Amino acid sequence: MKAAKGISSRAHPLWLAYILHRLSGIGLAVFLPFHFWVLAMAVTDPSRLDAFFAVTESDAVKLAEFGLVFLLAVHMFGGLRLIALEWLRWRPSQKSLAAGAAAASFLIACLFLLEAV
Repeated sequence: MKAAKGISSRAHPLWLAYILHRLSGIGLAVFLPFHFWVLAMAVTDPSRLDAFFAVTESDAVKLAEFGLVFLLAVHMFGGLRLIALEWLRWRPSQKSLAAGAAAASFLIACLFLLEAV
């Protein structure tokens, strides 16, 4: 596979943005069956769902929620970056946009964590 003009290694910020977007998508795909299982508990066994909600008050679960929100934000901004690559003209400043998207993702996740704690 031929590298894009100006991208000569996998240490390039846009390559790292691609990997982060791919890994966040995989993480979200792994989370979805668990999410649907918990939603099914609301319909099938509400008392079991209440017990599950009691477990979610732990700090470890709140930290995992931070990770989930971070994955969501990274994946969203990564998707917007890909749309920009498809529809906008290539500019060297796009690596700055990728870094900004990662920073915005982290900010959103941190704000969520502060609200959860």
